[in-house]
Amino acid sequence: MESPFSDEYFMKQALKEAETAKSKDEVPVGAIVVCKSRIIARSHNLTETLNDVTAHAEMQAFTSAANYLGGKYLDGCTLYVTLEPCLMCAGAAYWTQLDRIVFGAYDEKRGYSSKNTQILHPKTTVSGGILEHECATILKDFFQKKRK
Repeated sequence: MESPFSDEYFMKQALKEAETAKSKDEVPVGAIVVCKSRIIARSHNLTETLNDVTAHAEMQAFTSAANYLGGKYLDGCTLYVTLEPCLMCAGAAYWTQLDRIVFGAYDEKRGYSSKNTQILHPKTTVSGGILEHECATILKDFFQKKRK
């Protein structure tokens, strides 16, 4: 039986956010922030809705989590995101001082690790490839439909 507090459990919650993004014709990336085994922020891409190139799921999640906690640092928190963060989001993650980043699909073209693996805060640990197939599939399907 799957633990209710596993990385897979929380990634499934981020995937629900990706589905919400897809329903709004946004690139289907979802993110959540977890603190003390509790989801404190849920978000998804809003770049089209807000007409804002910086409105990535992670950026929305950081703002929501900081508002919930009442401060800009996300000590003791984990970001779960369905796609490897880009350089912008990884840079923002540095300033939040997250404990962990857990992502689903790797982004070989725009993911931070293909550009600069030293951009994250030194205390932040990273786990990639959690539910990778599910996270990659929603993106592949979205872009295949866009190309038709």
